[in-house]
Amino acid sequence: MRIPELLSPAGNLKKLKIALEYGADAVYGGVSHFSLRNRSGKEFDFDSFQEGVEYTHQKGKKIYVTINGFPFNSQLKLLESHIEKMASLNPDGFIIATPGVVKLSRQIAPQIPIHLSTQANVLNVLDAQVFYELGVKRIVAARELSLKDAIEIKKALPDLELEIFIHGSMCFAFSGRCLISALQNGRVPNRGSCANDCRFDYEYYVRDEESDKLVRFNGKEFYAKNPDNGVMMRLEEQEGVGTHIFNAKDLNLSAHIPTILQSGVIDSLKIEGRTKSSYYAGITALAYRRALEDYVKGDFVESRYVRELDTLKNRGFSDGYIIHRPYEKLNTQNHLTAISEGSYQVNAEVSEDGKSALCRHTIRPNEPKEIVSAHWDSIPSGKNEMGEIFEKNGKKYLQLFKILLVNGKELESIHSGNENAFLLPFALPPFSFLRQKI
Repeated sequence: MRIPELLSPAGNLKKLKIALEYGADAVYGGVSHFSLRNRSGKEFDFDSFQEGVEYTHQKGKKIYVTINGFPFNSQLKLLESHIEKMASLNPDGFIIATPGVVKLSRQIAPQIPIHLSTQANVLNVLDAQVFYELGVKRIVAARELSLKDAIEIKKALPDLELEIFIHGSMCFAFSGRCLISALQNGRVPNRGSCANDCRFDYEYYVRDEESDKLVRFNGKEFYAKNPDNGVMMRLEEQEGVGTHIFNAKDLNLSAHIPTILQSGVIDSLKIEGRTKSSYYAGITALAYRRALEDYVKGDFVESRYVRELDTLKNRGFSDGYIIHRPYEKLNTQNHLTAISEGSYQVNAEVSEDGKSALCRHTIRPNEPKEIVSAHWDSIPSGKNEMGEIFEKNGKKYLQLFKILLVNGKELESIHSGNENAFLLPFALPPFSFLRQKI
């Protein structure tokens, strides 16, 4: 059976390394405002991204460059330079959103394969054919694509690779084509600087035009009416907060891995989240890698992956539209809260050499923290004057007897915000995490 590529977000060099360590076959990221995640793009400069490309290739894995913004005429010369510079790094592909940039890239760097961004909203054979004829090797399908339609596209274009999103934040707008943030905050979503206005708290009223009451919408007042019956209506909302009328749940397709693999038409499974945490980069890669491997072994157990993914901060989960059509879904929105919540708190992130860690939540002596690692089986139990590692109920824990910083200072406790690394009693696998159940 052919197993699809597992593709993870690389928001910065550290997250890139973590995703690869925890099981990703490939990563994607970018530099500058041509990458459709401004905040993430700023965490990479040319030198660190070059290091990321070299590191990825040393691991025998792949890296794709995001050049999926929507350029203005005034930026085209700069875009040409950017494509040339990124091509010089020899990445494994460019992720591009528009036909014009596809054509430009083919002219400047014909040796670099082109992946069409989900922003191009490909949902059918006709559009797929057009981009295939332009030289696109892979299409990152619109999130609204169904598996049935993916099968039809693959039948018509067997040499065209198909990539789908399997996990991460979902946009209220159609595949991310949104202007709300631009109108309210001057931050343009289609240029990579979305302010996530769909997560805001809103109070929204519809009124009869004869009424002297005003609509309140995101703190602003204006008139509106219900054109159907002229009746004043109020959406259900939390007192003092409002309602979350645009807020989408997060995508989670872990339960549908068998169905997706059985279709035989998906070449890459993509995880969203370049701006999310290092822990997110690791756990999503780990959970989906295990799901893929377990399915191949005939040992797929949905609860294993669901339980691990639930430890991540999320807005509630939905299985999106790959199995069901949008109009068939009633559970894709979270109208109660836009706050991301998870079942675990990350206490520390272990360094690349495994000898120290940075605190992310309060740690005190003699309080055991669960160890999460891509190489859990290689962690030995042991005890010394600094602390111990022990196993309990099928999990491994680390307990510090004293907190000693790398600089030699000893603390009674350590808290988030302290960027001084603390020593571990025993070396752990690179980029392990310490966590506790909330």
